[in-house]
Amino acid sequence: MRVSVLGCGRWGTFHAWYAYRVGHEVTLWGRTGSEHLAELRATRRNEFLTLPEEIRLTDDLTEAIRTAEIVIISIHAQAFRSFLCGLCEHGQAEELAYRRVILCMKGLEIGTGKRLTTVVREELGPAIKPVVWVGPGHVQDFVRGIPNCMVLAGEDRETLRELVDVLGSPLIRFYYGEDLLGTEVGAAAKNVIGLAAGMLDGLSYASLKGALMARGTRELFRLVRSMGGDGETIYGLSHLGDYEATLFSPHSNNRRYGEAVVRGTAGAFHKIAEGVYTAEALMALSKQYHVDLPISETVYEIVAQGSDPSEQLTRLFLRATKSEKE
Repeated sequence: MRVSVLGCGRWGTFHAWYAYRVGHEVTLWGRTGSEHLAELRATRRNEFLTLPEEIRLTDDLTEAIRTAEIVIISIHAQAFRSFLCGLCEHGQAEELAYRRVILCMKGLEIGTGKRLTTVVREELGPAIKPVVWVGPGHVQDFVRGIPNCMVLAGEDRETLRELVDVLGSPLIRFYYGEDLLGTEVGAAAKNVIGLAAGMLDGLSYASLKGALMARGTRELFRLVRSMGGDGETIYGLSHLGDYEATLFSPHSNNRRYGEAVVRGTAGAFHKIAEGVYTAEALMALSKQYHVDLPISETVYEIVAQGSDPSEQLTRLFLRATKSEKE
């Protein structure tokens, strides 16, 4: 099939590499002036992989969408709404209604807490029903041939089956996710738990990661259930299943960022970790749905409000005792 990947950062470039690997005709789009696109055009490489010559590189967004049967979008979650508005302004959005659209981002809209599929519906209308592709794994591992399991979630089972058939391989085993709400919230929120894990590493409290995993999943279970989703989704690949890659891996950007915040070296990062924005978005959801999110709130106070990590962790430990099932 003809696949166009929109976004040529680390993950977008990987998705193009992977789609070609499993037998598709691939176009990779980057915005005009993109340093990533310029590097790929000059060398066919980035710091993670080498693109085959057969993958077409372009900055022509209209052409990238028009020629595709499957459109994979992999851009910064906080730039997503403005990206969709741009599609509408330039008459490109209508073309998406006739394509399979896959979102490969893990984030919630800052300020509103809205899921990215909700942003699609608000900006492009109900005709476009995107699928989300999330789950564990790092580009560095995949390109070395190390397999993993991921999830494709959406509202239409027939579409999911079709995409699993054309994208699945021995490198990535896909599962169907039919709780789109829980999958999106869980995938985004695991980055916040990753920040917390990095903070524990920075404080030499790594032994608390087990408790972090247990209590982190519990608070997200409560949130998803209150939002109308299936709380059990939190224990699947989109959230708990992604903990190893996020809480323990040296490749995890969110874990490394959380550790850097504690050590006072976060300023050295090229960009803020996505979990920082998600922490703020979760605070909006916590207020909207009246759900207590103590771990997420602690992370938010540290990374967004500049609170002292040791003091915030102490406050978390001194909370009123409750049942483990609460």
